[in-house]
Amino acid sequence: MSHEAAAPLSGGALTRSRILDAAAALMTSVGLTHTTTKQIAKEAGCSEAALYKHFRSKEEIFVQVLHERVPQFADALAELPDRAGDERGPAGHLEEVVRSALRFYRRSFPIAASLFASPELLATHRRKLDALGGLGPHNASRQLATYLAAEQELGRIAAGADPDAAANLLIGACFHRAFLDLFFDGEAPAGGLRPAGEEEFVVETVRALLGGLSPSDGA
Repeated sequence: MSHEAAAPLSGGALTRSRILDAAAALMTSVGLTHTTTKQIAKEAGCSEAALYKHFRSKEEIFVQVLHERVPQFADALAELPDRAGDERGPAGHLEEVVRSALRFYRRSFPIAASLFASPELLATHRRKLDALGGLGPHNASRQLATYLAAEQELGRIAAGADPDAAANLLIGACFHRAFLDLFFDGEAPAGGLRPAGEEEFVVETVRALLGGLSPSDGA
C-alpha cells in the first residue's frame, strides 16, 4: 500500500514552521536568554506581529521547539509499560531508551542550558510546563521506573531492586554522556569517553544496570 507524500506547508502553517526552525537555530547558537522574538521573526522572514499570531511568548516558542524540533524521548518512554513481558526483553527496551535519551539530551541541552542563567525565566518555564499538563524532566525517570516495576512483577527484574533508583541511574548515565559529547565536541582526549563508541556505551550501560537487577537465579 503506497502512501502519498505529505503536502508542502503553506500560509500560516509554513510561517509557524519557519518560526520554530529559526528559534531552534538561535537558541542553540546564542542561547535562550539572548534570543529575542524580534531576532526570531527576522530569521524566520516574518514580522513580530506575525510571530505573535502563532505564539504568545518566547517561552511558548521554547516549549514548542522542544516538542517539535527535538528528538522525542518522553513519548517513547510512555509506551514502555505496555511492552513489559514481550519477547524483546528488558535489555532490548533499555538499549533503545539509552539511544533515544542520548539523541534527546544532545539536542536539547544547548537550548535549555541557558534557562539556568535566569531564575525568572526558569520559573516562567516551569509554570508553562505545569499549564501543559505537568510536563517536565522528571517524567522520564518516572515513566522508565513504571516500566521496570512492570517487568519486576513478571519476575524479569530482581524483586529487591528499586525501580526508581535504577531509572535514575540509567537516565543520569545518558545525561552525563550527552554532556561529555557536547563538551568535547568531537575532540575528546584519550580515555575521555569510556566506552568510546556510542553503541558500545549503549550496550555496556544496559549490561551494567541489568547486572544489578537480574533475579538471583539468573532467569
